[in-house]
Parts: sequence; structure tokens; C-alpha cells
Amino acid sequence: MTNFVLVPGMWLGAWAWDEVAEPLRAAGHHVTAVTLGGLAERAGEDATLESHIDDVVAAAGDAPEVVLVAHSYGCFPVRGAVERLGDRVRRVVYVDSGPVPDGTAQADFGGGEPPRADVPPPSFDPADDPALFAGLEGRSEWIHKQSTPHPQATVAAKLRLARPEQPPTDLVISTFTRENVEQMIAAGHPFFAGLDRRDYRVLELPTGHWPMFSRPAELAALLAKA
Repeated sequence: MTNFVLVPGMWLGAWAWDEVAEPLRAAGHHVTAVTLGGLAERAGEDATLESHIDDVVAAAGDAPEVVLVAHSYGCFPVRGAVERLGDRVRRVVYVDSGPVPDGTAQADFGGGEPPRADVPPPSFDPADDPALFAGLEGRSEWIHKQSTPHPQATVAAKLRLARPEQPPTDLVISTFTRENVEQMIAAGHPFFAGLDRRDYRVLELPTGHWPMFSRPAELAALLAKA
């Protein structure tokens, strides 16, 4: 049995992992899906990046070993939680994301100024971005309605880390190719900081940026291999 902690990306809550958590639990694993502060059923709560890190640490409970799974923005609180949980982290699985370095903010990847207000959810409609929203045909309206604005402070905050060490790592890539990722790692791209070594695995799951909706059974199978 593996203790999984599933951390969603922007705009989503624990609900986003339902179709992934079900087969993992059926296989005998323990699964905790996290709703970060200020989102979903916790909308309206004050939230910071530090409080999101607290949420991930709390979700790990007193389990002696955990596998942390981070989708998209979830890499930020998970990266911070790795430092606090230390050797209890058996492996980290980054889903279309990576182990960002100290001093990085989610806003850095937007190509513009940090947001000044909570960030509204996108349409999730493949007609608006066929690559990013691939596989969400017929589900985009439901996902959009379930989603909540993402707290501004958590997007603008810089991640602060004391140690660069990484636990064993898997990268589940959906909108990149293996060649793209390995080239970026070799070039020292900050999105994959600390992976300039070979004790990581690249697992390909071609789809859009939200495989928990577009290919949940396949994503669960890849997580089970962790």
C-alpha cells in the first residue's frame, strides 16, 4: 500500500482527483486528495503560499512514507512540503509540472506582471486552446462551473527553500514530449531544477494539461507504478 497525497493545480479542489483516486483506492492504496485554502469548499479563506504548504504537510498526517503528487501550480506547495517532510517523502510525482527552484513564483511562468486580484478560471474549452484543453470535450462546462478563482497571493509569492536536494522523482508529461523535457533539463531550465542527474523517470501521457479529467484511468495506472 502506498500513501498518496494528491495536490491539484490552480482553480481546482480535491474533487478534481475523484476519477484518479477511485482506482487507486480500489487497488488498496491510501489516497488523500487536497483542497488548498481559498479554493472549492474552502473558497473565501485567506490563503498564502505558506498556508498551501501547510495544507500539504497536514494532508500527509503521520504516515511514515508518502508519495506526493503535484499537478501544475501544485508543484509549489509540494516543493515546500518536501523540505518539511524530509525522508518521509518516498517519491514526488509532478504531473505536467516540475520541481521549481528557490525564488520562483507561479506568476513567473505567465510571461507578464503578477496578478493584482484573484485569478478567474479559464474556459477549459478545447475550442479556445486545442492543445492545452485537449481531451476535455463535453466536460469543459462542468469543470469550469466547479472551478473557483485562484487566490492572488499564492500566485505572486516567491517559493523559499533552504535545501536544493530532491527525492526520487517522476515527471508525468502530457503537453511536452520526452525529448523536450530532457533538453530542458540538460539546459538547466528552472522548471526542472535539480534534475540534472539520472535518478528521475519521465512518464509520457499525451493529452491536454488536465489528465485527471481527460485520461484519469491511465494517470492512476502511472501513479500506481510509483
